[in-house]
Amino acid sequence: TMQSAGHRFRDVEHHPLLADTEGYDAAEAAERVWFIRDGCGMVCALMTWLLVVYADFVVTFVMLLPSKDFWYSVINGVLFNCLAVLALSSHLRTMLTDPGAVPKGNATKEYMDNLQLKPGEVIYKCPKCCSIKPERAHHCSICKRCIRKMDHHCPWVNNCVGEKNQRFFVLFTMYIALISAHALVLCGFQFFSCVRGQWTECSDFSPPVTVILMIFLCLEGFLFLTFTAVMFGTQIHSICNDETEIERLKSEKPTWERRLRWEGMKSVFGGQPSLLWISPFAGFRLRRLLLRAKKGGPEFAV
Repeated sequence: TMQSAGHRFRDVEHHPLLADTEGYDAAEAAERVWFIRDGCGMVCALMTWLLVVYADFVVTFVMLLPSKDFWYSVINGVLFNCLAVLALSSHLRTMLTDPGAVPKGNATKEYMDNLQLKPGEVIYKCPKCCSIKPERAHHCSICKRCIRKMDHHCPWVNNCVGEKNQRFFVLFTMYIALISAHALVLCGFQFFSCVRGQWTECSDFSPPVTVILMIFLCLEGFLFLTFTAVMFGTQIHSICNDETEIERLKSEKPTWERRLRWEGMKSVFGGQPSLLWISPFAGFRLRRLLLRAKKGGPEFAV
């Protein structure tokens, strides 16, 4: 326990008196390249990409290109590949965006004096990363940082889901669910077409290889559709209730004023409803990122 300038530090995990946005530079966070060096997370993230690429390969080369219906192949090929690009882009934005990390080691006398707290006010310090914990922040043992409005740490995106990247995670789950459902529908049509006609004519691959590839795609599509659809619904429910998964599991009583459902959605997705809500490219500044990389290289989380 430390005392200074009339306020007290407490090395416990409770709600502090700091506001969510106090001491947080959103513009700086948006420019920062964020990456977690976690072996399990990097393997899971790579597996996600490989599974999407596998699905795209089976759909394109096993089912669509051999099809005799030109427009069926073109329409479904364009739609499937667009969904794949959107899903992988959302995955990248989730993985490489600072989720809302509190500056490490900012629990100093100078920083505390700048907060201009009233005498007797209690602020809380994280003993693990030596930072002053804002309200609703939690420490992640994998990221080794306190994360604002931390929902959970997801190994599939090798990052925490928090205040600044929750929108991209929601888009990632939505597009993976859509691409999985599309793959399952295409598999159903393909099986029906092959059974009704000749297996040797419905694919450029041999019948056994075609069946094995499609069975694996069906299993992958079913598992990912179930997982991501449930996760998408859970995230939307949390946003509408202005409650993170950690807060729900810990049954924490809200010390903040909860937003209305629509206000919560606008807070996460940004502004009034528009097509930008479903775009993982919104707010991305490649030129600024390249200039930053030239000056001092990208910043990585430790």
